[in-house]
Amino acid sequence: MKKLIAAIAVLVLANAAFAQAGTAVKEAGKATAETAKQGTENTKALVSSEPEKTVHKAKVHKAKAKQHGENAKDAAKETTK
Repeated sequence: MKKLIAAIAVLVLANAAFAQAGTAVKEAGKATAETAKQGTENTKALVSSEPEKTVHKAKVHKAKAKQHGENAKDAAKETTK
């Protein structure tokens, strides 16, 4: 009976760690996507007739990428607890 309870506890902990790792990977992917969008907006600003608008969009993507990166870092820390 003790072995069964121990096995169930291990499975529960493993599932929790897997969920946290999934969150970290998801947030890291979002950060990468926002960084790519930022690069696209910077390139558009070079040839745009309204560069201020595109530069603003690039700054927004940069801020989002930073936030997603921080979320990914926090989720990665949670997996080791």
